[in-house]
Amino acid sequence: MGSVLPSTKPTQGSAPVYPTDDSKQESAVLHRSLKTAPPQVVSANGNRVTFSDGHVILDSTCGAGVACIGYNNKRVKQAMVDQIDRFSYCNSMFYGHPVGEQLAAELINGTGGAMSKAYIMCSGSEAMEAAMKLARQYFMELSPKESKRTKFIAREGSYHGTTLGSLSMSGHVARRSLFQDILLTNIDRVSPCNAYRGMKAGQSVEQYVEQLADELDRKFQQLGPDTVCAFVAEPVVGATLGCIPAVPGYFKAMKTVCDKYGALLILDEVMSGMGRTGTLHAWEQDGVVPDIQTIAKGLGGGYAPIAGILINHRVADTLRGGTGVFSHGHTYQGHPVACAASLEVQRIIREDNLVENVRKAGAQLERLLHEYLDDHPHVGDIRGRGLFLGIEFVASKESKEPFPRSEDVANRIHLAGFGKFGISLYPGTGTKDGVLGDHALLAPAYTSTGEEIEEIASKVRDTVYDVFGTAATLDAA
Repeated sequence: MGSVLPSTKPTQGSAPVYPTDDSKQESAVLHRSLKTAPPQVVSANGNRVTFSDGHVILDSTCGAGVACIGYNNKRVKQAMVDQIDRFSYCNSMFYGHPVGEQLAAELINGTGGAMSKAYIMCSGSEAMEAAMKLARQYFMELSPKESKRTKFIAREGSYHGTTLGSLSMSGHVARRSLFQDILLTNIDRVSPCNAYRGMKAGQSVEQYVEQLADELDRKFQQLGPDTVCAFVAEPVVGATLGCIPAVPGYFKAMKTVCDKYGALLILDEVMSGMGRTGTLHAWEQDGVVPDIQTIAKGLGGGYAPIAGILINHRVADTLRGGTGVFSHGHTYQGHPVACAASLEVQRIIREDNLVENVRKAGAQLERLLHEYLDDHPHVGDIRGRGLFLGIEFVASKESKEPFPRSEDVANRIHLAGFGKFGISLYPGTGTKDGVLGDHALLAPAYTSTGEEIEEIASKVRDTVYDVFGTAATLDAA
């Protein structure tokens, strides 16, 4: 089997290996890899990022789906400076602050009143940890308490964070592997909703949904229906499976099962939420309202570390009727400068009708990707919602068999796009079974113009054809 970009080596679950200048002094930073140093960003403006060697890329993934309104926005910068001029820190154990109140109101208003309260932290992993604790506390606040509820049901092929609790919730095989023996044991899993790989030939969407709902129901029965706190899922699975959206009716069916057994529904929208999929909240397209929702990346657009959970009225009312206290807290919880940045980002998204642009630009990008790549022998599937799209690469289009891990296709696609075509393609592996399978994500800025979408699509096409075109022997093993 031929090789592509032979200077790279496969490193499952790790960062891509970039060329490095060994003459430079060794970095004091504990980078993602200690073997090679990453390219150094020196400036960014709009949707372009410049590196120390002068290389410029169109950031078609917003970093890790974060920089949703682009870089160097004057309004956001000024809002942060104004808040620093007032005060930069507030001890949430004793005090609140206006900008935190304004952000929470903005977020709850964005749900049309479906959610009740917002709780602000610093990262998506923290948000999932908080959601897990709140789900448990909810059942301890009921009268009578339901203290047997200590378990969670998540899905295979999911990713919910990197801390021990959130990693325990995740089904990301590579990221779990090193820590498997110290992860929580009270979390079980069911199959993901993956139409490309999960639906049988001739099976209708309705039949597939029924199959998955039955599987979840059986899992509740297996664990004990009165022992489960919540079912946890991503409306659109991002990093692990490559922008896999749920099929129509899936989440309504899952919520029906949760309601049957009195369990909560927790939706992880850290990557897919806050406008990324063409509605402010991804669950709006699925016809359900979660009990608890995690949000992060698009919340602050990368201008400050910020994440949060939103809770619905059922959960908020139970807390209010009980102790009235969420037994949780962080030093940097509701940080005023982060709140100011996020508030301005959310106002820009609302005032500039950027979610509508996500729908328009997303439809354009998806159409162009299909036009350019549907006939490529190693492009198995193009899927997603809004400006959150994935491309799955396969050795055989007919059998859907993935490439061997030794080919490291996803990272090679990423590196070719970055180095040769000046574009960002977010790579992922383990798409099929946690080990085998390759995909790349696209998550352009909500501000993307038609011309930028054309540029992204053409550069993705050129990257894919370049990588596979220079390795004509890249066939199934």
